[in-house]
Order: sequence, then structure tokens, then C-alpha cells
Amino acid sequence: MNVVLGDKLRFAAEIGEPGPLRRVDLWAVGKWLTCDDNMAYGPQFRRDVLDTAAWLRSGEGSPQPFAGLSAEAAHRRLVRSTTNDDESEAAYRLHGRFRALLWGPTTDNVLAHLFREEDRLVITLEFWREEHLLSRPEDVGTVFVVEIPADEFVGILEDIAAALGTTRSESRS
Repeated sequence: MNVVLGDKLRFAAEIGEPGPLRRVDLWAVGKWLTCDDNMAYGPQFRRDVLDTAAWLRSGEGSPQPFAGLSAEAAHRRLVRSTTNDDESEAAYRLHGRFRALLWGPTTDNVLAHLFREEDRLVITLEFWREEHLLSRPEDVGTVFVVEIPADEFVGILEDIAAALGTTRSESRS
């Protein structure tokens, strides 16, 4: 039995049958994010998602760092600062401060940034793998932008964790 959590036009997850390796399909703005690898090691994926939920629930997350730029332009500037223009440690730290969806191999085909605007999150997403871009030329150079209330996003993350179940070590605690 598959479980769909959230709205695929904003942010959603579809969780497959139980087992240590689980099918986890993630969607945002109608795009299937886990198209390169949708098999996740459940316990680790669950911990990563819960870490993100706890971080956001505590009020963490920074506003978009470049005044006057759109979220898409800020995403491009953060990416560019660590690839072409500036390879300094400061550029990497700035870029890293906004990185999102760092949930292992299942999400490493998408470069994502998260900006917090009070009780809203703005998440930017860009596919970067050449294989993906060759098979989906419509995604080349496109930065997708999701705006979602922080509580809604955190709720979806907590629902993902619940659908993945508890790990053996957590059930002993």
C-alpha cells in the first residue's frame, strides 16, 4: 500500500511498501524530484527528514541573502558563487547555509535552497545531473520555486517520518 502525503503541486511524498529499502517519491511544483533514485534506506532517510523538521520547527532558516533578487536569481547566484566566480571558503559557507533536501542519494540529483520568510518557506530546486537534463531537456536551466507555509512543510516531513516507521533503536528507548 502506497501513502501519498502533501500536494504534488507544492510538496509531497509517496511512500512505498515497508522494508529497510523503501520507495520514496518526492514531488514539488508538479515535478518528480526522485526520478534518478527513489529507493531510500528507510531509517537513515527518516532521521534526515526528522532533523530537517526539527531544525525548521525551532525557527531556523535564513531569509533570502540578496536583497532585491527573486528566489530564482538568488538560487543562481548561490550556485554560481561556488562554481565559477568564487571558490572561497566564505562562498561555500554561504551556499551551504541555504542548502536543503540533503537526504542522501535519493535527493542528490536536485540542488535545493531554502529561504525562510517568517512563517513561509521558499524552496528553490534545480536538476543538475547531465543524464537527467539529456532525458528532460525542458528542465535545462530551470529553477523551480515552491512557496509553502513552514508548518505545512514540517507537517509533511513529520508525516513522512511516521510513514517510514520507527527504527529498531528508537523502539527500544
